[in-house]
Amino acid sequence: MFSELESGRFVDGARAAQRVPAAQGFILIRVLTATGRAARTLEAMSAVEGLTSLAKAGGCAAKYSAARLEELLAGIVPAEAHDLLVGLDPSDDAAVYRLDDQTAIVFTVDFFPPVVDDPRTFGWIAATNALNDVYAMGGRPLLALSVTAFPEELPVSVLGEILAGAADATREAGAILAGGHTIRDDEPKYGLAVVGTVHPDGVWLKSGAQVGDVVLVTKPLGTGLILQAVREGRAPDGAFEAAVEAMSELNRDAADALRSFSPNAVTDVTGFGLLGHAHETALRSGVKIVLDAGALPALAGALELAAAGVRTGGDRRNREYAGDHVTSTASPELEALAYDPQTAGGLLIALPAEKRAVLEATFAGVGLALHAVGRVEAGSGVALERS
Repeated sequence: MFSELESGRFVDGARAAQRVPAAQGFILIRVLTATGRAARTLEAMSAVEGLTSLAKAGGCAAKYSAARLEELLAGIVPAEAHDLLVGLDPSDDAAVYRLDDQTAIVFTVDFFPPVVDDPRTFGWIAATNALNDVYAMGGRPLLALSVTAFPEELPVSVLGEILAGAADATREAGAILAGGHTIRDDEPKYGLAVVGTVHPDGVWLKSGAQVGDVVLVTKPLGTGLILQAVREGRAPDGAFEAAVEAMSELNRDAADALRSFSPNAVTDVTGFGLLGHAHETALRSGVKIVLDAGALPALAGALELAAAGVRTGGDRRNREYAGDHVTSTASPELEALAYDPQTAGGLLIALPAEKRAVLEATFAGVGLALHAVGRVEAGSGVALERS
């Protein structure tokens, strides 16, 4: 069984997640993706009751409040450097520093507590989440360093699996995991500091949305809702596997397909939820973003869980951050989906409307999802409209 899971590739090009019967205290899950990536064995160790049992909050739901971050960073004077293209004024998904007329470096760091029990999958997802910041700036990852906090009481083999998963994801991104730093902590945490490259004229900012743009997203929403439901023991069959598959997907292919279209604004949808990140884009662009609640893509089971009252702590913090800037006529479950903190979420794109059809054809041609969810209007704030 182990050799079957750890070797070979899924050659049919279909996507699937298959549970394998438990054996010797382990739960084995096979995750197969259209990328042709070798099938990965996911091992949730009953001996430590799973990594998520050691975390107060998992994934991007553990992010510090965006409202508090704004207050904190307001007192920091940004560096005055001609070649600092993106820093704190305003901040974006990563910092960008110009080396010369042809090359700038993109630099980011992101880490969080476990979002799944399996160590290798946790490492993969945490690495994917950090690498995606580089893609959100229009760049390509080059080099990564681990940022690790780990309890001494856990077997060192667990940490080895986390690092192995991160190395696999980094390698798939075309980058190198070259080292890192590890400290002792009661709560495990993992992520990456990533350096990438981008042409100075090809940097994607979240602050460039224009009136008349169409708003698109590349991944379905609902990872926070599903992971919370897993913690509460009420996730429907297949929901967890769908969330893991979404969180494990690098935004590399989506960024590559988008690159030649010169989007006006790009960010990735992570811990602040769709409405939090749309608010940042609208505010910094000086526009109003109108989202069609009925067009929001949702992971299987996410809306049903939202209707049943499932919420994360990140939902409350995101409402505190963006709520005063959002008007909503949507149903409570669709509103919860739009506020839901995402882990390793997709790209949020503002693109001239005349480019939409060609971009959709480009994405479809390489088997990528793309969802038109709204438009950019004159004004300010974000509107979530009932269809």
